[in-house]
Amino acid sequence: MSYEYDQASLPDLLPLYYRRLFPFSQYFRWLNYGGVTKNYFQNREFSFTLKDDIYVRYQCFNNQSELEKEMQKMNPYKIDIGAVYSHRPSQHNTVKSGTFQALEKELVFDIDMTDYDDVRNCCSAAEICSKCWTLMTIAIRILDRALKEDFGFKHRLWVYSGRRGVHCWVCDEAARKLTQSARAAVAEYLSAVKGGEEAIKKVQLSDPIHPFIKESLKVLQHYFEDYALVNQDILGSKESIDKVLALLPEDILFKGSPLDLLQNDFLKVKTAALRWECLKKRVLQMQGALKKGVYGDWDIMFQYCYPRLDTNVSKGVNHLLKSPFSVHPKTGRVSVPIDLKLLDQFDPFAVPTISLICQELDKALEGDEEANDKENEGEPEQKRRVRDYKKTSLAKYVKVFEQFVEKMEQSWKGELLKKSDQQKDF
Repeated sequence: MSYEYDQASLPDLLPLYYRRLFPFSQYFRWLNYGGVTKNYFQNREFSFTLKDDIYVRYQCFNNQSELEKEMQKMNPYKIDIGAVYSHRPSQHNTVKSGTFQALEKELVFDIDMTDYDDVRNCCSAAEICSKCWTLMTIAIRILDRALKEDFGFKHRLWVYSGRRGVHCWVCDEAARKLTQSARAAVAEYLSAVKGGEEAIKKVQLSDPIHPFIKESLKVLQHYFEDYALVNQDILGSKESIDKVLALLPEDILFKGSPLDLLQNDFLKVKTAALRWECLKKRVLQMQGALKKGVYGDWDIMFQYCYPRLDTNVSKGVNHLLKSPFSVHPKTGRVSVPIDLKLLDQFDPFAVPTISLICQELDKALEGDEEANDKENEGEPEQKRRVRDYKKTSLAKYVKVFEQFVEKMEQSWKGELLKKSDQQKDF
């Protein structure tokens, strides 16, 4: 039996996925946040994209059971998660004008490979490959460190989009309560390079170097040679060399002589790695001659490899973002959480498709149907279903999600105990 995904099969596969495989229990525990406030989950917006691009916004649900029933009834092609509002989203047209407000939402980040099209030679547009996927690994390394160490956020969920990018959900209470201006400030802090239509020619680096830039540079240096010099061969042709040299600061290019020297250097060596060493040597020489900080090689590393954020996604409290465990209609791949402990080993092409996991489940159920009937006799359907995803390739990704939710729950319990102790002392 073939596991290849056929987009035409999606209407047949989604009912099984939502009935037997979607991790509703962990999903509800995540978005309910321990019932942090009354109506927190109930006032959350969900948006469903149905077959033929029918878009249904302002969905909301009282509890896990209601969410399950509606998703199994509608079988959405795509699920987006929005803000927690002042009123139930389904009432947005009935409440007094101006009173329906987005109050809270996770601080989210969206990194899309299309924003790197000007600096990748292997693919373009929606295409990705193992060579350019390194850019997503770099983005996660840099942004996750900053969110953890620079901002102190503990609960960060990284998710593969299902096609060509990654999303981050920062779920700390402080992050969920951030105002739009505060979200914009965080996004701008992290945006040293803008991509896509906003692509900028240079990253301005000057003394003193900000600690965030220094920490980011460590990550770039670790991946740069393999990604840019080997996989993208950015110093392999005249056209690509000219593009790289155009990024050097004007201080290095004054009167044209250092550029001429570099061009001569490049003629003497054949590999991109050796040409890169020549470039760094010339930059170092100019630093000494100018007696000032000149960071030409850093400029290039930042421009080619630094994360490119869609800051509009991060700024808006009411901005929708694709949900974890939503299925990408074009690739069939499930939008799965990424285990940061195994980040370098994450392979987007190994992420299971809905075709694969549904067929794995069918095979497992066929193989032990009689045993299951005896073992589960009298057992509730819901309890039986909880184990179904464990029979498929989805299991390890649900485990990552489960561990994330458990850490959040432990944190909430710790805070509650702390508050209880403080009240006793008082």
